[in-house]
Amino acid sequence: MKELTRLIKEDMKPALGVTEPGAIAYAVASARTYVQGEITKVRVAMNSGMYKNAYTCGIPNSSHFGILYAAALGAVAADAGKGLESLEDITPKDDIKAAEMVDRGLIEAVLDHIGSEITIDATVETTQDCCTVHIRDAHTNIVSIEKNGIGIYQKEEGKETDGSGHGRHPAGEGEIPAVHRYSLREIVEYVREAPEEEISFIREAFSMNMELLEEGIASGRTVITKHLLKENGGDVISDDVRKTAQLLCGGAIEARVLGLGRPAMSITGSGAHGIIATMPLLAQYKAGGTRTDEALLLRAAALSYLVTMYIKEYSGRLSAFCGCGIAAGTGMACGLAFMKGAKDGEIAGVIQNMASGLTGMICDGGNHGCTMKGIVAVDAAFRAVDLALAGVCIESIHGINGRTPEDTMRYMGMIASPGMAETEKTIVEIMQQK
Repeated sequence: MKELTRLIKEDMKPALGVTEPGAIAYAVASARTYVQGEITKVRVAMNSGMYKNAYTCGIPNSSHFGILYAAALGAVAADAGKGLESLEDITPKDDIKAAEMVDRGLIEAVLDHIGSEITIDATVETTQDCCTVHIRDAHTNIVSIEKNGIGIYQKEEGKETDGSGHGRHPAGEGEIPAVHRYSLREIVEYVREAPEEEISFIREAFSMNMELLEEGIASGRTVITKHLLKENGGDVISDDVRKTAQLLCGGAIEARVLGLGRPAMSITGSGAHGIIATMPLLAQYKAGGTRTDEALLLRAAALSYLVTMYIKEYSGRLSAFCGCGIAAGTGMACGLAFMKGAKDGEIAGVIQNMASGLTGMICDGGNHGCTMKGIVAVDAAFRAVDLALAGVCIESIHGINGRTPEDTMRYMGMIASPGMAETEKTIVEIMQQK
């Protein structure tokens, strides 16, 4: 298996609802497994990106929103063994019990620091025990556990897990991330040459995200999806590629942020990233009589994922810029261009156009507004591709565009981290004021 295939395969994971509530519930549920007795206190401390993203987002199988209820459900009934799908089996009785814990003041959420790298410290106190689980860098990456003041687990340095017991080895401190060892030209060459059977696993992302979309269409809670469906003539797949792309992408995102009960296929730890990176490509494949062989769709998705990962390695997993729209939107735009037969230079032009047009989009948490950001990203991507294929792009002397596409992607990430640390602080303060 080629290294880039392995990177994609290890990064693709099902995620139920917005990733951050699932991660919070997972952390608390993990701590709960080590204690006995009645729970008297749950405390979750986290970085600003985690705190912000979970602040008002919907929770799968729950009528509630936000950090406190996610943590309470983690204490009540979440299944730590299911990782980011830890809330899959929550019942209405569990939801009531979690709300009672919140009402009694047993749940505390703390903004630990402003930062884009993921940190969660979840403590569960009972009448008999106290256990703290520490997560770093990835949503389910437990690095250490203490019980009653004694360390009972310390992860082997340099080894990261996905929460299911399967290890992966990220770049160490100061080491170049694996995806950054490749140029855009080399990534595109890999996408063109990878054996179809080697990337066939990507097919699951399309089926999973389509099932989420269908859940959203059927739900009485979605409103944007209903409007997008109406705009598309009442058809999920119509003759209009862009309107179909808006529906497939926006509808799946809305279902996800409202906490409907089906997972999205995430990339870089985010379901919305995974949706934006794939669903408009499916529209290009299916809508308007443009269908080609499926191998082209899979290759385009591989390119979309890798460009998304490339930018996110610079920006950090959670920051003040909207990685969904900016990173995944740029990846998806490259995939669209690939499906339309773009040459390497034209794909580089797509990146320049996206960097110039979309980089300022902020992230104000995982919430209903993510649907609007997805809509904007789809519009920007189709326009960026059309311009690049016509030989029009914003030249490298302008703005944050670099001399190479690799530099441009690096500068896009730098806008988020370290560039938007103060913006992140302001966003959180605004949310807390409300």
